[in-house]
Amino acid sequence: MQIAAVAHEADVVRESRPRRLLRGPLPFLLPWLVGFLGLTVVPLLLSLYWSFTNYDMLQSPQWVGTSNYVQLVHDPLFRTSVENTAFMVVIGAPAGIILGLGCALLLRRPIRGSALYRGAIFMPAVVPSVAVAVIFIWIFNPDYGLLNAGLGLVHIRPQGWLADPSLAKPSLLILLVWEAVGQIMVLMLAGLAEIPGELYEAASLDGAKGWQRLRYITLPLLSPVLFYSFIVWIIFYLQFFTEAFVATASNLGAPVNSTLFYSIYLYQSAFSFLKMGYASAMAWILFVVTMIITVILFRLQRRFVFYRGEQHA
Repeated sequence: MQIAAVAHEADVVRESRPRRLLRGPLPFLLPWLVGFLGLTVVPLLLSLYWSFTNYDMLQSPQWVGTSNYVQLVHDPLFRTSVENTAFMVVIGAPAGIILGLGCALLLRRPIRGSALYRGAIFMPAVVPSVAVAVIFIWIFNPDYGLLNAGLGLVHIRPQGWLADPSLAKPSLLILLVWEAVGQIMVLMLAGLAEIPGELYEAASLDGAKGWQRLRYITLPLLSPVLFYSFIVWIIFYLQFFTEAFVATASNLGAPVNSTLFYSIYLYQSAFSFLKMGYASAMAWILFVVTMIITVILFRLQRRFVFYRGEQHA
């Protein structure tokens, strides 16, 4: 009788678990779950299917296999967008991290006015990207821009900036790095605050100079933050869109496709040329490339990322 009673109670517990789940966390998770499925999973699967179709959003998708991917290989505009984006990634990510780290090293000590300087450097991070882009369009305007006005004061001839094919990418790069430095500086300041001061004192007693302390103490112990920043900003530059779109809204990719970045060409393919299948193939190529770069960096992190308490050979 006791065994039967215990078995009956176990059955009741098993039967009541779904009910407890319905009364417990599931109702709170349901809005997120619906949003995740409806706004992430379903669009992701649809884009994968569309990448193998000819779909103009006006008629039903027509299966074409790998035709979109083959066409991308021979598309000169696709290659131009890849080259332009690679330029931003290779130069922009390291430049932002170096400048952010430099600002953090200069402002980590409580000197007079350091809070004001930190706030000023971080300010671009809280300004909407569209507003920043509009301001920089005015600054870089070749006719009445603030930058050319400043150059005129020192007798330097005006530059074309966003209207010059050779300067358009560097101009946008300046904008993006200016936005990024404040965010990177805050991360670096947080990482520097975690480095024990005793290490610097011991190194000073051993005769270590400033560069030696930076190389053998600061950078190794700050390497997890540097690694995180590097991953985040590589991904950002691979898919950045807003600033380039606002700066060239009247003629995307101008001048002479010098600002035709990957995300801009993807947008054009989908919504200007109505080639949603082609754009979906581009999106999946970007996703795969981003994953490959991230995996490679995580594989290599053991060589240059040091975590406190972890021993390295």
